[in-house]
Amino acid sequence: MAPAIATPIWFITGCSSGLGRAAAEEVLARGWRAAVTARRVESIEPLARKYPEAALALTLDVTRPAQISAAVAAAERRFGGIDVLLNNAGYGYQASVEEGEEAQIRALFDANVFGLFALTRAVLPLMRRQRRGHVFNISSVSGLSGFAASGYYAASKHAVEGWADSLAVECNPLGIRVTCVEPGPFRTDWAGRSLQRTPSAIADYADSVGARMRQTEGYSGKQPGDPRRAARLIAELSQHAQPPRNIALGARAVQMGALRLKAKLADIERWAPEGLRTDYED
Repeated sequence: MAPAIATPIWFITGCSSGLGRAAAEEVLARGWRAAVTARRVESIEPLARKYPEAALALTLDVTRPAQISAAVAAAERRFGGIDVLLNNAGYGYQASVEEGEEAQIRALFDANVFGLFALTRAVLPLMRRQRRGHVFNISSVSGLSGFAASGYYAASKHAVEGWADSLAVECNPLGIRVTCVEPGPFRTDWAGRSLQRTPSAIADYADSVGARMRQTEGYSGKQPGDPRRAARLIAELSQHAQPPRNIALGARAVQMGALRLKAKLADIERWAPEGLRTDYED
Protein backbone atom coordinates (compact mmCIF):
# COMPACT_ATOMS: atom_id res chain seq x y z
CA MET A 1 0.00 0.00 0.00
CA ALA A 2 1.22 3.52 -0.78
CA PRO A 3 2.46 5.62 2.17
CA ALA A 4 0.00 7.93 3.88
CA ILE A 5 -0.54 11.32 2.25
CA ALA A 6 0.92 14.19 4.27
CA THR A 7 -2.02 16.55 3.67
CA PRO A 8 -4.97 14.41 2.58
CA ILE A 9 -8.18 15.83 1.16
CA TRP A 10 -11.34 14.88 3.03
CA PHE A 11 -15.01 15.06 2.11
CA ILE A 12 -17.24 14.92 5.21
CA THR A 13 -21.03 14.86 5.35
CA GLY A 14 -23.24 15.95 8.23
CA CYS A 15 -20.81 18.49 9.71
CA SER A 16 -23.31 20.74 11.45
CA SER A 17 -22.94 18.92 14.79
CA GLY A 18 -21.98 15.70 16.53
CA LEU A 19 -19.39 13.33 15.16
CA GLY A 20 -19.34 15.01 11.75
CA ARG A 21 -18.53 18.38 13.30
CA ALA A 22 -15.88 16.82 15.54
CA ALA A 23 -14.32 15.07 12.54
CA ALA A 24 -14.24 18.28 10.51
CA GLU A 25 -12.57 20.16 13.36
CA GLU A 26 -10.03 17.37 13.89
CA VAL A 27 -9.09 17.14 10.22
CA LEU A 28 -8.72 20.87 9.76
CA ALA A 29 -6.76 21.29 13.00
CA ARG A 30 -4.24 18.78 11.66
CA GLY A 31 -3.58 21.03 8.69
CA TRP A 32 -5.43 18.75 6.28
CA ARG A 33 -7.90 19.98 3.67
CA ALA A 34 -11.59 19.21 3.73
CA ALA A 35 -14.88 19.80 1.97
CA VAL A 36 -17.24 20.12 4.94
CA THR A 37 -20.92 19.77 4.17
CA ALA A 38 -24.30 20.23 5.80
CA ARG A 39 -27.87 20.77 4.71
CA ARG A 40 -27.67 24.31 6.10
CA VAL A 41 -24.35 25.72 4.97
CA GLU A 42 -24.54 28.62 7.44
CA SER A 43 -24.01 26.11 10.27
CA ILE A 44 -20.53 25.27 8.96
CA GLU A 45 -19.41 28.61 7.56
CA PRO A 46 -17.48 29.36 10.81
CA LEU A 47 -15.17 26.46 9.93
CA ALA A 48 -14.47 27.94 6.51
CA ARG A 49 -13.73 31.33 8.09
CA LYS A 50 -11.39 29.78 10.64
CA TYR A 51 -9.54 27.71 8.01
CA PRO A 52 -9.95 29.75 4.80
CA GLU A 53 -7.20 27.93 2.88
CA ALA A 54 -8.08 24.41 3.98
CA ALA A 55 -11.87 24.28 4.36
CA LEU A 56 -14.57 24.40 1.72
CA ALA A 57 -18.09 24.74 3.13
CA LEU A 58 -20.78 23.25 0.90
CA THR A 59 -24.53 22.77 1.01
CA LEU A 60 -25.36 19.09 0.79
CA ASP A 61 -28.50 17.10 1.43
CA VAL A 62 -27.48 13.56 0.46
CA THR A 63 -31.04 12.78 -0.61
CA ARG A 64 -30.73 15.31 -3.45
CA PRO A 65 -28.72 13.95 -6.40
CA ALA A 66 -28.11 17.38 -7.93
CA GLN A 67 -26.54 18.60 -4.69
CA ILE A 68 -24.30 15.52 -4.56
CA SER A 69 -23.00 16.16 -8.07
CA ALA A 70 -22.45 19.85 -7.39
CA ALA A 71 -20.66 19.29 -4.08
CA VAL A 72 -18.29 16.63 -5.42
CA ALA A 73 -17.50 18.76 -8.47
CA ALA A 74 -16.80 21.78 -6.24
CA ALA A 75 -14.44 19.75 -4.06
CA GLU A 76 -12.59 18.47 -7.11
CA ARG A 77 -12.25 21.97 -8.54
CA ARG A 78 -10.93 23.37 -5.27
CA PHE A 79 -8.64 20.54 -4.18
CA GLY A 80 -8.04 18.41 -7.27
CA GLY A 81 -9.33 15.18 -5.74
CA ILE A 82 -10.69 13.43 -2.65
CA ASP A 83 -8.58 11.06 -0.56
CA VAL A 84 -10.98 10.29 2.30
CA LEU A 85 -14.77 10.18 2.21
CA LEU A 86 -16.48 10.21 5.60
CA ASN A 87 -20.13 9.21 5.16
CA ASN A 88 -21.57 10.59 8.38
CA ALA A 89 -24.90 12.20 7.41
CA GLY A 90 -27.97 10.39 8.64
CA TYR A 91 -30.42 10.18 11.53
CA GLY A 92 -32.29 7.77 13.75
CA TYR A 93 -35.87 6.55 13.76
CA GLN A 94 -37.62 4.71 16.57
CA ALA A 95 -40.81 2.70 16.21
CA SER A 96 -41.96 -0.84 16.73
CA VAL A 97 -41.66 -2.87 13.56
CA GLU A 98 -45.42 -3.25 13.45
CA GLU A 99 -46.12 0.46 13.89
CA GLY A 100 -43.43 1.84 11.59
CA GLU A 101 -44.79 4.45 9.18
CA GLU A 102 -44.12 3.91 5.49
CA ALA A 103 -43.19 7.54 4.76
CA GLN A 104 -40.84 7.68 7.74
CA ILE A 105 -39.16 4.41 6.80
CA ARG A 106 -38.57 5.46 3.21
CA ALA A 107 -37.23 8.86 4.26
CA LEU A 108 -34.84 7.14 6.68
CA PHE A 109 -33.50 4.87 3.95
CA ASP A 110 -33.20 7.77 1.53
CA ALA A 111 -30.81 9.50 3.94
CA ASN A 112 -29.01 6.64 5.69
CA VAL A 113 -28.72 4.25 2.76
CA PHE A 114 -29.51 5.55 -0.71
CA GLY A 115 -27.94 8.96 -0.15
CA LEU A 116 -24.78 7.34 1.20
CA PHE A 117 -24.68 4.99 -1.78
CA ALA A 118 -25.15 7.84 -4.27
CA LEU A 119 -22.46 10.04 -2.75
CA THR A 120 -19.97 7.18 -2.70
CA ARG A 121 -20.70 6.42 -6.35
CA ALA A 122 -19.96 10.06 -7.15
CA VAL A 123 -16.61 10.00 -5.32
CA LEU A 124 -15.34 6.61 -6.48
CA PRO A 125 -14.27 7.76 -9.98
CA LEU A 126 -11.90 10.28 -8.38
CA MET A 127 -10.43 7.64 -6.09
CA ARG A 128 -10.07 5.13 -8.93
CA ARG A 129 -8.21 7.71 -10.99
CA GLN A 130 -5.86 8.36 -8.07
CA ARG A 131 -5.54 4.63 -7.29
CA ARG A 132 -5.97 5.48 -3.63
CA GLY A 133 -8.67 6.47 -1.20
CA HIS A 134 -10.46 5.55 2.01
CA VAL A 135 -14.23 5.37 2.50
CA PHE A 136 -15.40 5.61 6.11
CA ASN A 137 -19.05 4.82 6.80
CA ILE A 138 -20.47 5.85 10.15
CA SER A 139 -22.62 2.85 10.93
CA SER A 140 -23.76 2.00 14.46
CA VAL A 141 -23.76 -0.81 16.99
CA SER A 142 -27.26 -1.24 15.53
CA GLY A 143 -25.52 -2.32 12.33
CA LEU A 144 -24.26 -5.33 14.29
CA SER A 145 -27.17 -6.00 16.62
CA GLY A 146 -30.82 -4.99 16.54
CA PHE A 147 -32.60 -3.44 19.53
CA ALA A 148 -36.24 -2.94 20.42
CA ALA A 149 -37.70 0.18 18.79
CA SER A 150 -34.77 0.36 16.37
CA GLY A 151 -35.73 -2.18 13.73
CA TYR A 152 -35.77 0.20 10.77
CA TYR A 153 -32.73 2.15 11.92
CA ALA A 154 -30.87 -1.13 12.42
CA ALA A 155 -31.99 -2.27 8.97
CA SER A 156 -30.54 0.89 7.42
CA LYS A 157 -27.19 0.31 9.12
CA HIS A 158 -27.16 -3.41 8.29
CA ALA A 159 -27.71 -2.41 4.66
CA VAL A 160 -24.63 -0.19 4.75
CA GLU A 161 -22.59 -2.94 6.40
CA GLY A 162 -23.44 -5.50 3.70
CA TRP A 163 -22.88 -3.00 0.90
CA ALA A 164 -19.51 -2.06 2.38
CA ASP A 165 -18.42 -5.71 2.36
CA SER A 166 -18.93 -5.81 -1.40
CA LEU A 167 -17.40 -2.37 -1.91
CA ALA A 168 -14.24 -3.48 -0.10
CA VAL A 169 -13.86 -6.57 -2.27
CA GLU A 170 -14.27 -4.50 -5.44
CA CYS A 171 -12.06 -1.58 -4.42
CA ASN A 172 -9.22 -3.01 -2.35
CA PRO A 173 -7.31 -4.03 -5.51
CA LEU A 174 -7.56 -0.38 -6.63
CA GLY A 175 -5.94 0.99 -3.49
CA ILE A 176 -9.26 2.12 -1.99
CA ARG A 177 -9.91 1.05 1.58
CA VAL A 178 -13.30 0.73 3.30
CA THR A 179 -14.00 1.00 7.03
CA CYS A 180 -17.33 0.79 8.83
CA VAL A 181 -17.33 2.61 12.16
CA GLU A 182 -19.86 1.26 14.67
CA PRO A 183 -20.34 3.73 17.52
CA GLY A 184 -22.32 2.96 20.62
CA PRO A 185 -23.95 5.84 22.52
CA PHE A 186 -21.96 9.05 22.04
CA ARG A 187 -22.60 12.43 23.62
CA THR A 188 -24.11 14.15 20.59
CA ASP A 189 -27.59 15.49 19.90
CA TRP A 190 -28.51 12.30 18.01
CA ALA A 191 -31.24 11.49 20.54
CA GLY A 192 -32.62 15.01 20.31
CA ARG A 193 -32.42 16.80 16.98
CA SER A 194 -31.39 13.75 14.94
CA LEU A 195 -34.00 11.25 16.12
CA GLN A 196 -37.46 10.76 14.62
CA ARG A 197 -40.04 8.67 16.42
CA THR A 198 -43.41 6.98 15.99
CA PRO A 199 -44.70 6.42 19.55
CA SER A 200 -45.93 2.93 20.29
CA ALA A 201 -49.62 2.68 21.15
CA ILE A 202 -49.78 -1.13 21.39
CA ALA A 203 -49.75 -2.31 24.99
CA ASP A 204 -48.03 -5.58 24.09
CA TYR A 205 -44.87 -3.59 23.25
CA ALA A 206 -44.80 -1.49 26.43
CA ASP A 207 -42.03 -3.52 28.05
CA SER A 208 -39.84 -3.69 24.95
CA VAL A 209 -40.39 -0.79 22.55
CA GLY A 210 -41.82 1.55 25.16
CA ALA A 211 -39.04 0.85 27.64
CA ARG A 212 -36.40 1.43 25.00
CA MET A 213 -37.93 4.76 23.99
CA ARG A 214 -38.08 5.93 27.60
CA GLN A 215 -34.47 4.95 28.10
CA THR A 216 -33.41 6.96 25.06
CA GLU A 217 -35.32 10.04 26.23
CA GLY A 218 -33.44 10.11 29.51
CA TYR A 219 -30.02 9.32 28.08
CA SER A 220 -29.24 12.36 25.95
CA GLY A 221 -26.25 14.25 27.33
CA LYS A 222 -25.18 11.34 29.53
CA GLN A 223 -23.72 9.03 26.89
CA PRO A 224 -20.19 7.78 27.64
CA GLY A 225 -18.78 8.26 24.13
CA ASP A 226 -16.65 11.35 23.40
CA PRO A 227 -17.09 12.56 19.78
CA ARG A 228 -13.69 14.29 19.83
CA ARG A 229 -11.90 11.08 20.74
CA ALA A 230 -13.82 9.22 18.06
CA ALA A 231 -12.85 11.85 15.47
CA ARG A 232 -9.20 11.61 16.52
CA LEU A 233 -9.26 7.84 16.11
CA ILE A 234 -10.86 8.02 12.66
CA ALA A 235 -8.20 10.51 11.56
CA GLU A 236 -5.49 8.18 12.84
CA LEU A 237 -7.02 5.19 11.05
CA SER A 238 -7.02 7.12 7.77
CA GLN A 239 -3.21 7.16 7.99
CA HIS A 240 -2.85 3.50 8.94
CA ALA A 241 -1.16 1.15 6.49
CA GLN A 242 -3.71 -1.60 7.26
CA PRO A 243 -6.90 0.04 8.52
CA PRO A 244 -9.69 -2.16 9.91
CA ARG A 245 -12.76 -3.13 7.91
CA ASN A 246 -14.83 -2.67 11.04
CA ILE A 247 -14.22 -0.88 14.31
CA ALA A 248 -16.68 -0.62 17.20
CA LEU A 249 -16.41 2.54 19.31
CA GLY A 250 -17.14 2.58 23.01
CA ALA A 251 -17.63 -0.18 25.57
CA ARG A 252 -21.29 -0.77 24.72
CA ALA A 253 -20.61 -1.20 21.02
CA VAL A 254 -17.64 -3.48 21.62
CA GLN A 255 -19.53 -5.66 24.09
CA MET A 256 -22.91 -5.81 22.33
CA GLY A 257 -21.40 -6.22 18.88
CA ALA A 258 -19.14 -9.05 19.98
CA LEU A 259 -21.98 -10.82 21.80
CA ARG A 260 -24.27 -10.70 18.77
CA LEU A 261 -21.60 -11.87 16.32
CA LYS A 262 -20.58 -14.72 18.63
CA ALA A 263 -24.23 -15.76 18.93
CA LYS A 264 -24.57 -15.81 15.13
CA LEU A 265 -21.41 -17.88 14.78
CA ALA A 266 -22.65 -20.30 17.46
CA ASP A 267 -25.92 -20.78 15.56
CA ILE A 268 -24.12 -21.37 12.27
CA GLU A 269 -21.76 -23.91 13.81
CA ARG A 270 -24.45 -25.67 15.85
CA TRP A 271 -26.75 -26.08 12.86
CA ALA A 272 -24.04 -26.68 10.26
CA PRO A 273 -24.76 -30.44 9.94
CA GLU A 274 -28.41 -29.70 9.15
CA GLY A 275 -27.55 -26.87 6.80
CA LEU A 276 -25.05 -29.00 4.89
CA ARG A 277 -27.77 -31.58 4.18
CA THR A 278 -29.44 -29.15 1.77
CA ASP A 279 -26.71 -29.44 -0.92
CA TYR A 280 -27.06 -31.89 -3.79
CA GLU A 281 -25.47 -35.19 -2.83
CA ASP A 282 -23.27 -35.23 -5.92
